Parts: sequence; structure tokens; C-alpha cells
Amino acid sequence: MRTCVIFNPVAKGNKARHFRAQLDTIAATATLKKTTGPNAARQLAADAVAEGFDTIVAAGGDGTLNEVLNGIAAADGLDRVRLGVLPLGTVNVFARELKIPLRVAPAWQTICQGREQRIDLPWADFTNESGPQRLYFAQLAGAGLDARAIELVDWNHKKAIGPLAYVIAGLKALCAKKATVTVAANGATATGELVLVGNGRLYGGDYELFPGAALHDGVLEVCVLPRVNWFTLLRCGLPLLVRGKLPDSAVRRLRAPEFTLAGDAPATFEVDGEWAGRLPAKFGVARERLRIIVP
Repeated sequence: MRTCVIFNPVAKGNKARHFRAQLDTIAATATLKKTTGPNAARQLAADAVAEGFDTIVAAGGDGTLNEVLNGIAAADGLDRVRLGVLPLGTVNVFARELKIPLRVAPAWQTICQGREQRIDLPWADFTNESGPQRLYFAQLAGAGLDARAIELVDWNHKKAIGPLAYVIAGLKALCAKKATVTVAANGATATGELVLVGNGRLYGGDYELFPGAALHDGVLEVCVLPRVNWFTLLRCGLPLLVRGKLPDSAVRRLRAPEFTLAGDAPATFEVDGEWAGRLPAKFGVARERLRIIVP
């Protein structure tokens, strides 16, 4: 098994320090590739596919994971390469979904054991200034207030206070004018100020926003909140904090293998917690297309 580990050499935080403390152990059985800036992980992953690595490990958060995933796909490596995850990020939703250990040593042991599973691979098609684009994502996507909040995250705050930076950005987005997003799926439509898309059950950590989701059922779950204001926050906040779930009466749910999102300007969307682009976009899922290493 030829393994390549892609990581950010200047990442901060306890997890990054633990990772660097074990670099000698990891380097004994894997090739290390260091990122140099935004989107570098994507090119490194594509290069690793071309170099013949059969296991490519994303050592970082959900954003690094997304870059590595799209690099593998861009190099036509989905059939040849297995994806491994060393969760070093702030939230690590995908690792939590797969029950990958959040500590470096047991997570690396999971990769070394090499147990493989095939899961669905979601995608989003949209257009930007460079033309038509396709972005893959592992766990989740969102549009409307969700994506706007990610746009507003202060990355210096994120490094200093972790997940609280997302809360602060979310409050800023809540107080501003919100875009309206319409979902069209299976001949039905739903409109809201917040639209969340799930491949797995979890969102934002251990919150089970998509209780009916599975990583291998060939459909995506869509959760629509018609309005997002202080009343919605009060209505949904306590159940979310206590039970990790949204009240069913507050949301509308759709399930589909493909659907579209459209919104009034300037409606945007995100994938795996990273800002992606502007609507409209078409979403879909490739059944059991991603080879992933799991416990």
C-alpha cells in the first residue's frame, strides 16, 4: 500500500501539535506532502494520483478533506485511490459521521489497518467566472444564511476561539438581510432562508440534522427552514442543544437523488463548511463512488 499524507505544516492548535509530534512515525510508512496555501491540497492530491499512490490521506479539517477529495476526482482517481482522514480541524463532521477517532494516533492506526468502505459521493454543478464547475463534497452543503455565515467567518477568530467563530458569524448573518432559496426536487418545491443538504446524518459536529440520511442510499437529504430570525433561533436552539435535533414542525424535508437550488441575489452556497459559489446550482449523488478508509 503506497500512502501519501497531505497536511498543512503551519496549522495551529492542539491537534496539529499532536500530529507534528508523530510525523516521524507517520513518515516511516507514508510520503508526506505539505500544503503551501489555499487550494494547494487539491493540486497535491491530483499529483499523488498521477504518482501512483493508492491511499491519499487528508490530514486537516473538513476544508482540507474537500480539497483532497476534489483533487482525486479531478485526476480521475476515484476508482484507483482510497481516501483516508486524519481529523485535525475545528469540527471534523465527516470523521464524526464515520466514527473515525478524533485523536491522531488511533486515527492513524485506522488508516494503517486499511478497512475500506464505498460510500455515496455528492456533487454540485454551478457556473462561475471561469465557466461550468463541478464540486464534490463528502458530508454536507448549505445555502442561504448558512453559506453567508461561512463567508463572514473571521479566520483569525477561528484560529483563536475555534467553533465559536462560526456562532459569531452566524449571528452577523442573522442580523443582515437574508436571501431566499428555492429547492426543486421530484416535482416539489420548498422555499426558505436556510437550506441544508446532508449526505450523512450530522451537521456542525454532533447535531443530527438529517436523521434519515445514510452514506450509501443514493439520495441526499434536504432540510429547509422557511424563515430564520430570533424567533426561529429560540424555537430551534434549545431542542438542538438538548437533543441534537431540530423540531420537525420547524422544517420541511425533501429526499432526492438530484435537485436544484435557486435564489435571489446574492444567494450563495457552501460545501463541507467551505464557501463554494453562487446559486443557481444542481446537486446530485454518485452511488457508492467514493472509496474511504473506516474503523
